Amino acid sequence: MTHVPNTPPSKVERAKLESCRLRGTIAETISSDATHFSEDDVQLLKFHGVYQQDDRDVRAAHRRAGLEKSWSFMSRLNIPGGALSSEQYLALDALATSHANGSLRITSRQSIQFHGTLKGDLPALLQEIDRALLTTMAACGDVLRNVMAPPAPIKDDAHETARRLAREITLALSPKTGAYREIWIDGERIDLDDEREPVYGEAYLPRKFKVGIALDTDNSIDVHSYDCGLLGVTQGGRLVGFNLLVGGGFGMTHRKPDTFARIATPIGFVQVDEAIEAVRAVVEVFRDFGNRSDRRHARLKYLIEEWGLERFRDAVAQRAGWTWREPVRSARPKQPDHLGLHEQGDGRFYYGVFVQSGRIVDSDAHHIRGAFRAIARELSPSVHLTPMQSVIFGELTRDDATGLLEILKSHGVARSEEVSNARRRSVVCPALPLCGLALAESERVAPELLDALADTLALHGLEDLELSVRMTGCPNGCARPYNADIGIVGRRPGVYHVYVGGGESGDRLAELYAADVAIGDIPAALSPLLGRYAAERTDGESLGGFLRRISKIDGRRTIVTGDEEPVSKFVQVGLP
Repeated sequence: MTHVPNTPPSKVERAKLESCRLRGTIAETISSDATHFSEDDVQLLKFHGVYQQDDRDVRAAHRRAGLEKSWSFMSRLNIPGGALSSEQYLALDALATSHANGSLRITSRQSIQFHGTLKGDLPALLQEIDRALLTTMAACGDVLRNVMAPPAPIKDDAHETARRLAREITLALSPKTGAYREIWIDGERIDLDDEREPVYGEAYLPRKFKVGIALDTDNSIDVHSYDCGLLGVTQGGRLVGFNLLVGGGFGMTHRKPDTFARIATPIGFVQVDEAIEAVRAVVEVFRDFGNRSDRRHARLKYLIEEWGLERFRDAVAQRAGWTWREPVRSARPKQPDHLGLHEQGDGRFYYGVFVQSGRIVDSDAHHIRGAFRAIARELSPSVHLTPMQSVIFGELTRDDATGLLEILKSHGVARSEEVSNARRRSVVCPALPLCGLALAESERVAPELLDALADTLALHGLEDLELSVRMTGCPNGCARPYNADIGIVGRRPGVYHVYVGGGESGDRLAELYAADVAIGDIPAALSPLLGRYAAERTDGESLGGFLRRISKIDGRRTIVTGDEEPVSKFVQVGLP
């Protein structure tokens, strides 16, 4: 793939340029009898944090009956660092009943999504979100999206600085158009002559842009998967600066080898007070040179692969106006899940509660939504959304922590120590029935699959092994499967690719281990490898490290244990 700046812009680029700074005909459609929006407005809605969807479970039946699709809308909030007050959480919980499908869904990017909203309810939903001092603006679209930061409310310089910077980067790089407030909130029109986009210009960015802040003591946000990452270097709990990482991203397309997942690359060290300008410089280079003709190749990672790291590094330095300092060597940070009870560092505590697939909803099995509502009302904790789709309640006294556990028990919600390791570090995308990109199920089948994986781990004596298991219904990588210990990626209904060998630091891509595996066969496909790992691993050796060590047989992977059938009956890919 070669980037040709002068090639014709894509349809989305034209829609942005002709949108009157993200207005389009959205307001007109809202006030009309139409049940859904035009193709161009669908692209613009994403900038407002709204996706148009239809229920794919009934799509064929509606087509046969001559009916239109069953339209609804997903709205995603922009919540820097995933931090909410208990009052804000309760406001969102109420909206799940009044304007959505009765659930809140925590995303893998520390946000909350509402599903099932009808077109006529969108203005009221976004107005109520605004009253809670929150917004959906720039949660989607070709702009800087939700800036992530370590979720645990730990009271030390490094964590507090990371959380502060997430908010400050969001403010510095937010779109300045008044379209959002004009259309959804108050109807007040801003004079376009006074409305400028100093960072984004008329066409905004070529594609979405993701920024995350991690620490060398806490990479729970998976910083190597971002377009731009700040990896904090600490000394004694104090933050001394950041290694700046660029070019991460996991979206790709099956059977399109010119699309690929990429781990972010460090290009230099920046001081804390240089961090915002460093991110801005990366954004501006991407804005000016990213591919605007082919959206499949419009992410920052492809520009870096085309240019080479040195050219990109020089361009960023020129924008920022400084000479690069080399990245600082630091420890490879792990990815804690922050579940259970922990000290904050100021005499108080936080407690992380596992949420399967991020879905906060009451069911026959448990009433997790009711439990969280009771915790927020009775204890008034701070609320923090994790990149592993769980919730942390902070600012707890010891009595509060006891009360929280009692609330969980009374609502049938499992404590962290009662959740299997296969589940507690899992991340799962929604997929069907609402995601238009899904090729296979994910959220609806994940619990049964994770239980089967837990049984397979127990069979080999590995039930205490901390593994990241991530599942998506398509290859776009929303749940970050490509650097997980085990990644499961949808190929077609009921069939998946299985990736193995990412790791606890998130800085290594997993490799395709078994291709086109029926979902019921995934545990059996992994069993021989897990068996060998249990028997032959060295002290402290990760699953990925073990796999690489044993994968040097004629450049191919062959895994045979005892009388078991070899996993090589699946398509195998050699590892470097």
